[in-house]
Amino acid sequence: MDGLLEFKTEDGAQVVVEAVDPRTGARPASRGGGPAQAARTFEDALEGVRAAADAALRVFRDGTLRPDSVELEFGVRLSAEAGAVIAKGTAEGHLVVKLNWSPGAAAPAAPADGEAAGRS
Repeated sequence: MDGLLEFKTEDGAQVVVEAVDPRTGARPASRGGGPAQAARTFEDALEGVRAAADAALRVFRDGTLRPDSVELEFGVRLSAEAGAVIAKGTAEGHLVVKLNWSPGAAAPAAPADGEAAGRS
């Protein structure tokens, strides 16, 4: 069963999360029955996920698709050793990407009737 893991934010607030149960290797230890203490700040633990989201957004914004909006959904689990981990939602890693276009937004504006005649 997963246990509790306590992170501190950079401003000192406490964030308690359900921790990944690695099933093998080292496990976070808790004294006194409270949550295990993470060695990293909450912000540091999420840095890898932020970097992954930034890279994914660059791929979808800078390409030929040019959507009006990009929505990324990551399943994230936290562990004392690894920080934030993109969790498995199925047999593969969990990442949902939604691209949206507004109707007619991608098409260039058509010239007015008088403008087309004036360019000949």
